[in-house]
Amino acid sequence: MSVVYPACETESVSFTDLSRNPKAVAEKATALGCLRVTHRDAPDMVLTTAIHAERTEENLTTASRLFLALMKQADGTRSLLLALPEVFPWVRHLDDEEVREFTIELMDALSDAAELGARDAVHRAVVSWRATARINADPDQLRTALSPLGDVDLGPVEVHE
Repeated sequence: MSVVYPACETESVSFTDLSRNPKAVAEKATALGCLRVTHRDAPDMVLTTAIHAERTEENLTTASRLFLALMKQADGTRSLLLALPEVFPWVRHLDDEEVREFTIELMDALSDAAELGARDAVHRAVVSWRATARINADPDQLRTALSPLGDVDLGPVEVHE
């Protein structure tokens, strides 16, 4: 999962600026809490203070635990299921069971991100379920996805233990 630093979306410096004047860039990052560092030949980076990063982690953990606690309550689960289309409008293309599966997978992924540092878990869950919704929304893609493969050889299967 990628941590979003809203202030970093508008404030940025180049990697060249960082290498030429690290003290000024560090001061700017400290004043803002975080700063995006753009790099022409590599992915952007975020320069942040330790306290800002710790608070972001703490917020993710708190939100994750709150959602998991809500899932244990019938009314909480119902509320989450009702709120899902507000956050992910494409869930309207999932059937009821798929929405439940997505919700559970999303809550588990949030927990993994918060408790285990599995940063990509939430992203993977959202992207994979959005792809399922996209297929469900297109009758031709859905028909193709549901059609039997027949005698097609898909190659060797590796078993990992």
